[in-house]
Amino acid sequence: MALSSRAAERITGYARVDRRTKRLVGRLGPGDVAVIDHEDIDRVAADGLVATRPAAVVNAARSSTGRYPNIGPILLLAAGIPVVDECGGAVLQEIPEGSLVELDGADVLVGGRLVASGTALTLAEAEDRFDEAKGALGGAIEAFAANTLDYLRRESHLITDRPEVPDVDVDFTGRHALIVVRGHDYREDLGALRRGGYLAEVRPVLIGVDGGADALLEMGLEPDIVIGDMDSVSGEALTGGAELVVHGYRDGSAPGAERLSALGLPYHTFEATGTSEDIAMLLAHERGAELIVAVGTHSSLTDFLDKGRDGMASTFLVRLRVGPILVDAKGVNRLWHATLRKRDLGLLAASALLAMSAIFAVSDTGRLFVRSLWLWIRSVVG
Repeated sequence: MALSSRAAERITGYARVDRRTKRLVGRLGPGDVAVIDHEDIDRVAADGLVATRPAAVVNAARSSTGRYPNIGPILLLAAGIPVVDECGGAVLQEIPEGSLVELDGADVLVGGRLVASGTALTLAEAEDRFDEAKGALGGAIEAFAANTLDYLRRESHLITDRPEVPDVDVDFTGRHALIVVRGHDYREDLGALRRGGYLAEVRPVLIGVDGGADALLEMGLEPDIVIGDMDSVSGEALTGGAELVVHGYRDGSAPGAERLSALGLPYHTFEATGTSEDIAMLLAHERGAELIVAVGTHSSLTDFLDKGRDGMASTFLVRLRVGPILVDAKGVNRLWHATLRKRDLGLLAASALLAMSAIFAVSDTGRLFVRSLWLWIRSVVG
C-alpha cells in the first residue's frame, strides 16, 4: 500500500522508478513518488501521471527545456502534484524501487541520506517557461521539417514501396480498422464511439497499440490484434486471445519478443522504422482495410513535437501514405449517427400489428366482432 504524508513542504512516499514514463504509470499508485527521466514532459505522459495520483514527481531531466511549449508540467502542478526538476541522471540509481523517499523542498532523501537536489518547480514558473517557449516554436517547426526531409531521403520506401507486413489471420478486407493508442482523450473518444453506435453497428477490427490494448479492455472490448514493443501492455491483454505483432527494427532487434517468448505466446514480427502506431496503420492499410479510425494517435503539430524524437518524421510520412483512408475518431463521432432504417421500421410496425391482431383474436370481444362481421358478409352476399 502506498504511503504519503505532508508536513509543511515535506512529502514521503514509496518510489516507483523508470526511465520510461509510460511504463512507469502501469505500476504507479496513489501516494507513490514517481522517479522519471523525462525531458519535456508531454500531455499524454502528464495525463497518465495525474490519473494515478502520485504524491510527487522527481524528474532527473528538465521538464521543460524551452525547445517548444509543452504543457505537461503545467498539468501536473495544476493537479496539485509537486515536481522536483533537474535532479540529475544518477537519481535513478540512487533511489531503489520501492524505497521510502522523503522530499524536503527540492532535496530528495532516502533513509535520511541526501541523494539528489533539484528545483522545486512552481506552477507560475512552469507557465512562464511555457510562454517563453512559444518564441522558440518557429525554430522547432523548422527543425522538424528539416528532419522530415532528411528522413524522406533515407526512408523514401515508406512512400513508394509496399512494406512486408506479417501474415496475420485477421481479415481486414472491406472492413474498418480501429487503432487505439493510449494517448490524449482516448477514453472520451472510445466512449463517444460506443454511445454513437459506431462500434456496435460497424464492428471494426480492433487494434491496440501497446497500452491501447488495455484501453480497449477498460471499455469491455476485446482487441483483435495487439501490436508494439509490448512494454506497457498488461499480461491480461497479451493472453486474451488477440494476435500479437512485435515491432522489430532495422538493426534486427525486437524488444517485445523476449517478453512474449518468456510467456510462451506466439507472435509475428513487423520490421519497420518509426513508431508502433505507424506500423499498426501500415498493417491495416496493406491488409485491405476500407477505413482506418484513429484513437489517441498523434495528428497535430504539437503531438509530433511532444514526442521529441527523430522517429516522428516517419509518423508524418506514414500518414501521407495512408491518408486517403485515415480519419480521427473525433471526426467519426461527429459524422456517425446510428439511424433506424426504413426496413427496420417496417418490421417493427408489422410486428406490432401482428401482436395486436393476436391479442384481439383470442379475446371474447374480438371473437364476437369477427363472428358478427362474418354473418353480415354472408347476409349481404346471399
